[in-house]
Amino acid sequence: MVDGSERHELIEDERSWVTGHLQTGTEMMVYQLRAERLTVQVIMESMQVALIRSDDRIVRVLDIFEFKEVRKWETFKDFQRFNESRGKLQQDNKTCFTIFYGSEFILKSLSLKADSVEDAEKWLTGLELLRQETLTAHTPEIIESLTFVSVSAHYCFSLSITLKELKSLLPQMNFTVPGGHFLEDRFVEVEAKDYCLDIQQFHKFYNFLIFENQKMVSVQFIYFLINTDSPESSIVPLYDFQNFLLYRQKEAWAKNLNRVQELMTIFIDDTMRKTNDPTLTVGEFLSFLFSKENSIWDEKFSEICPLDMNNPLSHYWINSSHNTYLTGDQLRSESSTEAYVRCLRLGCRCIELDCWNGPEEPVIYHGRTMTSKIKFKDVVKAINDHAFITSEYPVVLSIEEHCDIKQQKMMAQMLRDVFQDKLLTEPLEPEADDLPSPNQLKGKIIIKVGKKVKFVKNRVVEKEGELCIWDPIDKVFYRHDCVISDNKLYYSEEKLEEDSPELHLSEPWFHGPLAEGRITAEKLLRDFCKGRDEKDGTFLVRESETFIRIYNISLWTSERIQHYRIFCSSENGQWYFYLTSKQRFPSMCALIKYYTRNLIKYDRFNLRLNGFLPRLNFVPYHQIGWFYSNLSQAEAEDYLLRIPRDGAFLVRQREEPDTFTLSIRFLIDGDVEHYLIYKYNSKYVLADAYEFGSLEDLVSCFRDELFYGKTKLRYPVTPQLVERFCMVREERIDKRNKLATEPKRDTIIVAKDNPLGDQCKGVVDISKCTVVNLTFHSIYYSILHFYDLSENYNYKEVRSVPDNMVPKEGNETAVEKSDIILEYNRKALTRVYPCSGRVDSSNFDPCPSWKLGCQMVALNFQTADKFMQLNNALFSLNGGTGYVLKPEWMRDPTKKKPAKQTIRIRVNNSYLHLPNPDHIVSPFVQVELWPYTGAQVDNCKDNGLNPVWLGQMNPPKCFKVDEPDLAFLRFVVFEEDTFSDAKFLAQATFPIRGIRQGYRSVLLKNRFSENLEVSSLLVHAEQVEVRDLVFCFFLINVH
Repeated sequence: MVDGSERHELIEDERSWVTGHLQTGTEMMVYQLRAERLTVQVIMESMQVALIRSDDRIVRVLDIFEFKEVRKWETFKDFQRFNESRGKLQQDNKTCFTIFYGSEFILKSLSLKADSVEDAEKWLTGLELLRQETLTAHTPEIIESLTFVSVSAHYCFSLSITLKELKSLLPQMNFTVPGGHFLEDRFVEVEAKDYCLDIQQFHKFYNFLIFENQKMVSVQFIYFLINTDSPESSIVPLYDFQNFLLYRQKEAWAKNLNRVQELMTIFIDDTMRKTNDPTLTVGEFLSFLFSKENSIWDEKFSEICPLDMNNPLSHYWINSSHNTYLTGDQLRSESSTEAYVRCLRLGCRCIELDCWNGPEEPVIYHGRTMTSKIKFKDVVKAINDHAFITSEYPVVLSIEEHCDIKQQKMMAQMLRDVFQDKLLTEPLEPEADDLPSPNQLKGKIIIKVGKKVKFVKNRVVEKEGELCIWDPIDKVFYRHDCVISDNKLYYSEEKLEEDSPELHLSEPWFHGPLAEGRITAEKLLRDFCKGRDEKDGTFLVRESETFIRIYNISLWTSERIQHYRIFCSSENGQWYFYLTSKQRFPSMCALIKYYTRNLIKYDRFNLRLNGFLPRLNFVPYHQIGWFYSNLSQAEAEDYLLRIPRDGAFLVRQREEPDTFTLSIRFLIDGDVEHYLIYKYNSKYVLADAYEFGSLEDLVSCFRDELFYGKTKLRYPVTPQLVERFCMVREERIDKRNKLATEPKRDTIIVAKDNPLGDQCKGVVDISKCTVVNLTFHSIYYSILHFYDLSENYNYKEVRSVPDNMVPKEGNETAVEKSDIILEYNRKALTRVYPCSGRVDSSNFDPCPSWKLGCQMVALNFQTADKFMQLNNALFSLNGGTGYVLKPEWMRDPTKKKPAKQTIRIRVNNSYLHLPNPDHIVSPFVQVELWPYTGAQVDNCKDNGLNPVWLGQMNPPKCFKVDEPDLAFLRFVVFEEDTFSDAKFLAQATFPIRGIRQGYRSVLLKNRFSENLEVSSLLVHAEQVEVRDLVFCFFLINVH
């Protein structure tokens, strides 16, 4: 299948072949609220995708302009859920794909299944090709498509529109029809017959309409702009247009006459005039002024500068997201993997993962809230698929980790398995004085794990993790969970590999591969159960002779012997055993243990496992050492006291018939306790509280469960062990093999309020120990108050603070600390995130943090407010890579700030195209320099299509720019609602550094910073001073 990067690099013949196929249409299965077979067809005139039923009725239309991604199917979960709800559907993921589209943060999706892989390839290739073409289309092409959409959307793709239909359509296009014969006169101008317009005539009519007001007030003004000698000719000649570009627009490239000709040709509507000496009509010249080809934004600032990507990471502002998984507020909204995909494709380079324990594996959600949960592994896979689509520069995963050690290990394994060589696991240059550069880290994923200092039972938990302690008996290191608090190290009992997938190999019920498989298993069960009351539930487990890691459980019932397959599979490095996929276990032992207590509900069968048939060569427990037939209580205590292990035990025969004693060593108390076992009605009764079928069952039970809530039977005391330990105690243990000086464990007393609670089996006073090696499996970073900065900091630390702790201007302490913070951020990284009070996911002003050099200023991408628009404006620089080099004075203390500037804004008149389905808007424009004050332009009543502002009501507005590197010019279009409040319609936000001079078009965007088709303002920017740069903006028209 053709990859996305290759789909738009087809030669012209291939393009025609693919788009021709899409125009013809293809029958597909379309998944919406229900699955339905429809014809999917591309309409090239309007650049839309139509879904058509068999009766030729169009049920849905999608604008290709809004397409954000055409994704192969295998990673999209909605389709899988759809299949599960219907059970019988089986799909080939090579024939399935999803279109993601929309103009907000949360995208809509349309899922389709083609009949063949070939059809799917054509659509994947063609749609991506057309999506790319819409992004690069010239303004006249976009307007032509828009005119077709305007008619087809209301008249079912009719190729004509009558005068009556036009009168009802224009108000929906925000245009108030003037009185008299206005429409009739326009029909004559476009040579319409019988008061009916075809598509081409409507396109001409639309061009007349959108520039009607501008022509009436601006013709003489336009000829003044181009300095023509023949204003009455109503044309703009080639050389006049060249002079306009050179002297009014300050375009140096316009010295090349060929390039000027190419530009003019784009806007000439009549092919007969596309000659070596082209001319523009007034309408065509106006179309150029409002076009994206005449944008106020200098595209050179949107290009990537590879040489600028060689600085340390601390020299960049990094596009960062807060609680990336959320789609709404911080308390009740949905969590979604698609939120990660959206942020990454928007150029975000630092995303956040809040990780918590899940039932079986880690999950991500906003802890202790009602936000929904998503699987950690699904998020990791989504990140891997989309991390480097928009930008090839490094992605930082800011992980807030709240999981226990077991699920932390699962997280680590998933990260390694999914990211593989993308994951940065070792420092590039350990001895370097600075952080590595974005160029050095291309294609890498960096893990930043944050673990806040927390309190457990009024104690400060400084660190927690896993600890390895040398065992002098087994001469191996055993792993323990541990916590460091108040200069003491608390550790749990040793962790045996209870979830190892190989534990069943030593179990008596596991028979391995049996000759003749099922036949032998049935014979063994019949022989064993015969004469033993034929107890239902007796079982054995055998290994398949045919398939690797497939097992069978053979089960005796009164009617017949049942055989069930035990499946085994690996996922993210974790093995799972299961009878059905709904109930999975980390080991076969765990599966068997579960079904001894719970019914097997499988294939209309309900029965618990109840006893097993031991394998022929199995050695019973009483033959391997922990059972003593002739041992006194004093000897038992002597044996156990020699073994400094919590849960060391033995069972001895008493003098009385059918009575026994269980003796256990409790390390914390330093005591040995004895418990009576007696046999009653063929059962073994322990301490008058428990009954077992055998001593082996008793020992097996308390190897898994705490005995009296204290400990497990973890360490069987055999004669060989006692003899070996007597020899070990006489030897000096090599200090190089010890983790820390071993305490006298017999006399340790652990406080009940320790951080590990009942799991704590020991404590070490670190201040009295010589620590040789101490390793934690978690990575930590500092969370420090800015005011606690010290001179000797580690540049590899990441400091993280809420926005309300960032020093603000107008504060003496802030001024005093700002230089210190700025100096710190020249070497090290700082992350600023929204404070906890922003439960509505509102954003804070990022400018003060950027001004202090803070690199990762994390915002809520799902919230479309002014501050997110500022963020989008800043990171439109440098090709949208997510990395913007900070100004030189922020990187080098010897450099000075640039000179202050003054910007003067003047609004003269305006033209606007903003469709509104409810009413004709009366817009006004507000121009502001952020983070400074704004200036409002008068509103224009009852004309939302091409409003004009004239007169002395709009004098020039001047703004002082103290920080040119961090100043943003904003244009916001509002209208007054019924309560005289400003209602947002559109906006455009730009960094001052990329503003071009002259008469320029300001392309408008929605609140999510998505482009609005052919909606723009016309402004004038002029440098009027030499030493202090002054921009004079005349807001001419809004398109």
